[in-house]
Amino acid sequence: MKKLLITYFLALTMFASWGQRQQNVANLAGEKWWGAATNLGTKMPFDASETIYDLSSKNYSNQTAPLLLSNKGRYIWSDSPMRFSIDSTGLHVKTDEGQINIEQAAENSLRGAYMAACAKHFPPQGGIPPKEFFSAPVYNTWIELMYDQNQDDILKYAKAIIDHGFPPGILMIDDNWQQDYGIWEFHQGRFHSPKAMVDSLHSMGFKVMLWVCPFISPDSKEARDLHEKSYLIKTPDGEDMAAIRWWNGCSTCFDLSNPEANAYLCDKFRHLQEKYGIDGFKFDAGDTGYYTDGTVKVFDNKSYGPEQTLLWAQLAEKFPYNELRACWKSGNRPLVQRLCDKGYSWAGVKALVPSMLAAALLGHSYSCPDMVGGGEYTSFLDVDEKDFDASLMLRSCQIHAMMPIMQFSVAPWRVLNDDELEICRRYALLHKELGDYIIAMAEKTAATGEPIVRHMAYMFPHEGFEEVSDQYMLGDRYLVAPVADGSGHRSVKLPKGKWRDENGKVYKGGRTIRVEAPLDRLPRFEKL
Repeated sequence: MKKLLITYFLALTMFASWGQRQQNVANLAGEKWWGAATNLGTKMPFDASETIYDLSSKNYSNQTAPLLLSNKGRYIWSDSPMRFSIDSTGLHVKTDEGQINIEQAAENSLRGAYMAACAKHFPPQGGIPPKEFFSAPVYNTWIELMYDQNQDDILKYAKAIIDHGFPPGILMIDDNWQQDYGIWEFHQGRFHSPKAMVDSLHSMGFKVMLWVCPFISPDSKEARDLHEKSYLIKTPDGEDMAAIRWWNGCSTCFDLSNPEANAYLCDKFRHLQEKYGIDGFKFDAGDTGYYTDGTVKVFDNKSYGPEQTLLWAQLAEKFPYNELRACWKSGNRPLVQRLCDKGYSWAGVKALVPSMLAAALLGHSYSCPDMVGGGEYTSFLDVDEKDFDASLMLRSCQIHAMMPIMQFSVAPWRVLNDDELEICRRYALLHKELGDYIIAMAEKTAATGEPIVRHMAYMFPHEGFEEVSDQYMLGDRYLVAPVADGSGHRSVKLPKGKWRDENGKVYKGGRTIRVEAPLDRLPRFEKL
């Protein structure tokens, strides 16, 4: 009876606060919070730091959603971007417009909160990205070629993948294959026969994707013509095309709130598919900060900040072979997501699992933990084997192997010796072996919304896993405990029951064990 009265009181309290634009939420005993931004994963569950996180002006280089989840079954959702902070008194949430909704799920757990929010705000769509994303590694030409994307070296990279015993999969041709930003045709000086190149890649067993972005070089005739049609974001007075600074310089940008501009860009990409046989696109950029209200003018006068990010994702969804890094409020859509670039460091490796867990709790199950070894190309320039710490590469590779999507960019055969390369290849093949299982989990996500990568507290509520963010469940079968430092061992917190590791050894759960993990071992367990 007492429990029913408490639940009734909580329901009345939340109903009374429904629709307000500012909420101060006192934490329940032992309550922890997750959500909002993938790249804040290392800070989850959030502590009482009083830091203000603002989703209206930034996406923290990755996926964001107006969602916070509690291990006590509560969730907070705001249709509009929100700002929030946590201090000793609880959680403080504000929004400039719309409602802040606080709800209590029937199941008093992190899983209960997620599933309730999922059902109401980002329900599963019944479809998954193409199975090739899950059944073999993805390869990206960025690290090896950088801004010198060219036909001959792309074919050499693809051939080297096969020659070194790695399974073919999806191959992404990265930035600077095109004539210019916004001019989506192959650069004639570096691609003498792009259709023949794509045909050759297909014959090797690869699907082919191209890097694209929403920017266009402002001094081109195309930009001037598109500006006259109001296809580009404008200055606040509406007279000129807006100059937006991004990592490759200063460009103008397509205004995706204009349906005609949206259709124009979509047609450009479909033309590439029809003319050259391109399978899909890596939709880069689209970050919220490029579209802030007050500094630019958009077609519908309302789709600023995260809304342009959302429109970029909606355009991407028209192409089944897609990949995004910036995303807003698009959970459980058939969109492939990637973590933002990580440095070649132990800090970068340690961030992979917490960030993937955060992405999953936002509804982004079809995700990839950056690229094996990280996506910062400067780490792989002029590599000297004497100074290169291969253990970082191998531990990163092991984490990728037991994630929904595995992606290479730096060529392992360039930076590893023969013994190290054999370990790397073994884990690429392990990922391939797990393909059917990962596809089955992806199909379950599409049907139920249940994540593929699952937080331990999500799977095993009330067993003290809230602060455990360096191990996870891959679906409902595998407990994965990667090593993310140079120690060669780690502790593993096992849930209740009996668990068998990949070598056949059985452990009694409900306790923490120490496992030895030399450089060729990825500790993983199945529940008996």
